[in-house]
Parts: sequence; C-alpha cells; structure tokens
Amino acid sequence: MTTLVTSKLAELIRQKRDPLLKRWRDMVRELPSAAHLDIPTLNDHIPALLDELALALEQPSVKTIAATLREGSPPEHGIQRFEDGFDITEVVSEYNILRGCVHDLAQENDLSLEGRPFHIVNRVLDEAIGLAVKTHAEQRALEVKKRREDYLAFVMHDLRNPLNAISLAASALEMDLQEKSGDVESAQMIKTLHRNVGQLEALVAKVLEENTEQDPDEGVKPVKRTFDLWPLVQAIVQDMKPVAIAAETKLINLVADDLVVFSDSSQLRRVFQNLISNAITYAPGGEVRIGGRKNEEDGATECWVTDTGSGIQAHRLEKVFEKGEGDPNREDSTGLGLAIVKRFVEAHGGAVQAESANGEGTTIRFTLPGRM
Repeated sequence: MTTLVTSKLAELIRQKRDPLLKRWRDMVRELPSAAHLDIPTLNDHIPALLDELALALEQPSVKTIAATLREGSPPEHGIQRFEDGFDITEVVSEYNILRGCVHDLAQENDLSLEGRPFHIVNRVLDEAIGLAVKTHAEQRALEVKKRREDYLAFVMHDLRNPLNAISLAASALEMDLQEKSGDVESAQMIKTLHRNVGQLEALVAKVLEENTEQDPDEGVKPVKRTFDLWPLVQAIVQDMKPVAIAAETKLINLVADDLVVFSDSSQLRRVFQNLISNAITYAPGGEVRIGGRKNEEDGATECWVTDTGSGIQAHRLEKVFEKGEGDPNREDSTGLGLAIVKRFVEAHGGAVQAESANGEGTTIRFTLPGRM
C-alpha cells in the first residue's frame, strides 16, 4: 500500500507540475524579494526539484536522495536566490511553501501522506533546504570578504595623495633649511620624516598590489549634510599644493563661494582628491580648474575638474571608470582612482562622465542630486 501511494504521488507531481508551480508562485510572491520576479526567474530550479522529488518517491533510498540532491538543483538554487536578493529566511520559506503545496496536492487526490511517503517528502525538502542555505551563506560570505578587500584597496589608494604631498613638502623644507640656516639637526629630522613617509608609501603600494584584482562591491552609503563647497575644494587645493608645485601645475578653484551642496563631505573630498591628483599627473606645467554650479531646475549640483593635459584616447573613454582599467602607459596606475570617483558619485544617486580628446585635455564631470 505504501509503495502504491508513493508511486501515485510521484505520478501526480509530474502530471500536475504546472498548476502545482502556479499555486506555489502565488504564495511565494508574498515574500518581499520575490514580488518583482518574472515567472522563469521565480521558478528557477524548482521544476527540477519536483522531478527530483518524484524520482525519490519512486526510488526511496536515503543514500540516493542525498546524492541526487547534492548533484541536483538545491545548491545552484541557493546561489541564484542570493543573486535575486533573497535572505536565508526567504529561501527556507519558499521550500516550506512547496512542502505545503505537495501536501495539499496529495490531500486533494485522496492520498494519505503518512508513514514512508511523508518521510520521503520531508527528507527531500529538508535536504534541499540545507544545501540551498549552505550555498547562499557561502555566497554571502564571499560578498562580505570582497567588500572588505575592496574597501581596504580604496582607502590605501586614497592614502597615496596625502602621503605624496607630505613627502614633497618635507623635501622642500629640507632644501630650504639647508640653504637658509644650515641647521643640521632640523635637516636630519626632516630626513627622518621623509624616510618614514617612504616606508608608509611602500606599505600602501604593497596593499594595493595585493588587492587590485578584487571585484568591487556595491554598498557605499553616504551620510549627507548641507555645507559650502568652496572651502572644501580650497582645503584640498592647499593640501595638494606641494604636488602641484613639483609638477609646475597651477590649481585654480572656480567654485562660487556661495555654492551649497547636500553630500557626504568625506566621500566628496575623496572624489575631488582623486580627480585633482589625476589631473596634476596628466597636466605637468599646465592648469587644473575645479568648478561647480547649481542647476536651479532640479536643485542638483554639477561639478567638474578640467586639465590641460594630454587627454584620453577615444577608445578608452568608456572604460576609464572601471576598476583595474589603469593607464597602460603608466606603471603606477592601478585603475582605482576613477573607480572610487564613480562609486561615491553613484552612491549619492549621481552620475559621472569623462570628456576628452587626445592631446586636448580632459574634463571629468559629475552631478550630485539636490536635497529631496
């Protein structure tokens, strides 16, 4: 009798698979992460799992069930649901909803799910839940690892700008002390500062080398407030002055002194630092102009950094904001600077673009939405 019930249930699952899936979808759509999914995406590996369940009912072996599921749909389903934005609770819920739908199907067709049929259905779905949750959790752990590595790489990259400025300022002070006062003790202290900065620069370079190949993460959440833009830009110009002097590049702050922005000041500082540093690198002996204006229609702020340098070749314009797309003509180019700019601007809900012609300089322009 038990064998007859399991065989009939297996046959029912195959025959009624489409209405069974529809009933399951209608219920699963109540889950927040499932509401927006189309039918193929929502179904994902569930039709294959129903086939695996039918097979398990026909060939009820604990060993066979476990092996079939490990090599079947649940592990891949867990990965896909992570990409769909499901949390672990939702993954467990959709399998339990399927369990209820199978029980309802049996009841509607006068099949009693007791004894062995009951245990087979539960074992298959419990095993499936465990495998799907395992791969979902593994993907989540990888995401967290990548996020930390990417954050570290970004921070190390941005440390290079102030370290470079400190190093150049120390060199200038050392030369000035030697020429004016001959103060050997002070000159020695400057050399010690210079040496320690060099060690920090080497450490930063090592961390960057080890993290450049990591994939970028998606989650940079700005903490916004209202503040004047001109003082922020002017402070960066002052900080970058030693680098600009060494490159004989003139920095010009064209931001209006009454321009107010709604932004994360720390992230915006890093955006401008990267853009100005890049502009100095490509415009030795030239000019770098920093500007900004308010769009009165939507309240957005448009900012830009323009240099008189060598420009960007047309075929590279679309790729310059991608992580790892450094300048092939520069050994020290990591491809992180503009990726950081893009990440922070888009985290604000804005957009960034590059305008350039080979040999005619470059303008990097970005927008920051106004306060809602």
